[in-house]
Amino acid sequence: MADAKLLAIGDLQGCYDEFQRLLEKARFDASLDHLWLTGDLVNRGPQSLATLRLCYQLRNVSTVVLGNHDLHLLAIAWGGHKAKKKDTLHEILEAPDADILLAWLSSCPLFHYDAGRDAALVHAGILPGWSIRDARRYSAEVSRVLQGERRKDYLAVMYGNQPERWDVELDGFDRLRVITNVMTRMRFISATGLLDMKNKGPANTGLEGFRPWFNFPRRDKTRFFFGHWAALDGESGHSQFQALDTGCIWGQSLRAVNVDTGARTEVPSSRT
Repeated sequence: MADAKLLAIGDLQGCYDEFQRLLEKARFDASLDHLWLTGDLVNRGPQSLATLRLCYQLRNVSTVVLGNHDLHLLAIAWGGHKAKKKDTLHEILEAPDADILLAWLSSCPLFHYDAGRDAALVHAGILPGWSIRDARRYSAEVSRVLQGERRKDYLAVMYGNQPERWDVELDGFDRLRVITNVMTRMRFISATGLLDMKNKGPANTGLEGFRPWFNFPRRDKTRFFFGHWAALDGESGHSQFQALDTGCIWGQSLRAVNVDTGARTEVPSSRT
C-alpha cells in the first residue's frame, strides 16, 4: 500500500478543471490522502460553484482555511455587501444548496496548525510576533463570530484598513478586523507592525521600511504554507515559508506541495 500523502494546494479561485487535473496528476487518493487548501476557493474564476461543491464533497479529507475571497462571498451573502464587477459568485448565491455550502465555508478557520509536523496553514500569514498559540486563539475569536449570532454584524463592517496595526488591547470588531486582515490580506509590514494593504507586487517592491511578513525573524521553526500572493510565483526565498499561490487565475499554474517531502506537482492554467 502506498504511503498517505498530505498535499497543500494554493488558491483555487474557481479553477475547477485545473483542480481536478491537479488531483489526478498528484494521484490523490481520497481513501488515504489528505488535502490542505489555502483558501480563496472561489471568485474570479469560471467555475466557482463547481469548485466549492467539490471542496465540500472533500470536506472529510481536507483542511481548509478561509481566504479574503471566501470572506467576500460570506459578506455578500450575509453582510449586506454588493458583488463587484469582476466577481463570479452569483451562481453560488443562487444555487439550491447555497445555505449548506455557505454554512460549511463559514465553519472553516483562518489558521490551522499540525503539531505533529510543526506546520501551519494560513491564507496570507501571521505577524512575526505572534506565537502559534496566539494565532490559534485569534483565529478562534473570528470563527466564533462567523458561526454565531453576530456574524451579519461583523461581516457588514469587516472591510477596511483600520486599525492599521495590531494591538493586544484592541477589542470588538476593530480587533477582529485586524486579525482578519493579517491572516487573509497581509503581504507587507513594517518593523513597527504597520500593515500595507495596497501593495500587491513582488517581494522586492515594498515601500521604505516595509518588508514581506515572512522576511522578519520568528522564534519558532514552524513551517508555514500560505497562498494569497500570486506575485511571488510560488517562491518566498525561505525554506520555512512555502508560498502556494502560483497564479492559476492569472493564466499561470496550480501547484500542490507534499507537506512531508516537499515534492511539487503542477498543472498549467486553462486561462491563457
